[in-house]
Amino acid sequence: MFLRLLFVLLTALNIAVGAWLLLGQPYARGGMPSDPGVAELRLLSELPESGPAATASAAVPPTVTPPRNLVYSCLALGPFATPQDLRNARQALSAQATRMRSRQEQASQTSGWWVYLPAAGSRVQALAVARQLAARNIDDYFVVSSGDQPNTISLGLFKDPANARKRRDEVTAAGFPARMSERSESVPEYWLDLVVADGGNFDWRSRVRTAGIDAHDTGCF
Repeated sequence: MFLRLLFVLLTALNIAVGAWLLLGQPYARGGMPSDPGVAELRLLSELPESGPAATASAAVPPTVTPPRNLVYSCLALGPFATPQDLRNARQALSAQATRMRSRQEQASQTSGWWVYLPAAGSRVQALAVARQLAARNIDDYFVVSSGDQPNTISLGLFKDPANARKRRDEVTAAGFPARMSERSESVPEYWLDLVVADGGNFDWRSRVRTAGIDAHDTGCF
């Protein structure tokens, strides 16, 4: 009787242990491991594809279209007579130019033609020549008393070189060694330098209406 009871107890104990091993473990139910930090076991069929095809597709960079090569030209536009003319041109061309700069230069400009008698040896001699001019009915003269050409007798300053030559010839015909020379003065000029793309098709004349303005190639900046 005792042995039969012991056999039944052992049998029940084995059944209980088997049920615990089969149903009590988290692996059997698809749960997470009980110990923290332990990696989950996965089948090879469950891993993401990592073959050569996937690697090659990831390594190919996107196609980039290179920008079109542009040819740049550098132009000097001017001369402008006033700073306001320069500012107007700069505003009119600001949308078409890549870069712009303004500059001022000094230029020599003809102010007229001077007819004169060369300087005498002294003030007394110059006045004596002046009296001789008056005796020949030649007026409109004066004796220069200061400056870099004292004792010179000025016979007039003319804008038109033809009028200056006529005056010189009249005085020479009267027996005096009249001469004629060009007078010049330094005046400011204003320029606009531009860097433009495709300079051969750059039409600045349709935007800048200032008279006397032209353009020529210049060094880039």
